[in-house]
Amino acid sequence: MTDTVPPEVVQQVAEYFSVLSEPTRLRLLNLLRDGEKCVQELVDATQTSQANVSKHLKVMVQAGILNRRAEGTSAYYSVSDELIFDLCGMVCDRIASRIEEQARQFRNFSLAGRQ
Repeated sequence: MTDTVPPEVVQQVAEYFSVLSEPTRLRLLNLLRDGEKCVQELVDATQTSQANVSKHLKVMVQAGILNRRAEGTSAYYSVSDELIFDLCGMVCDRIASRIEEQARQFRNFSLAGRQ
């Protein structure tokens, strides 16, 4: 079987997932779940520097995950594609399932030792 997916496509998919591999970006996405927020609101909520927050927001805008809107001297950000939350939900469900299975295995091991 040959690989028919062009390398450019694989590269773009990898870059998209790499954007989501940064914990601060996931925190920012979660904060934007309820709607648009200005940079200062995000800085306050994450308790990190404005430079750091702005850097991560810029990466997500460039990846097409967020929208940016300027109003006066403030910048406001919102999620451009709500499907990002479906993707995150699927990943979280998978992780939760694995943790639950591990917990079952530990309980079974613990109970087996008592018999």
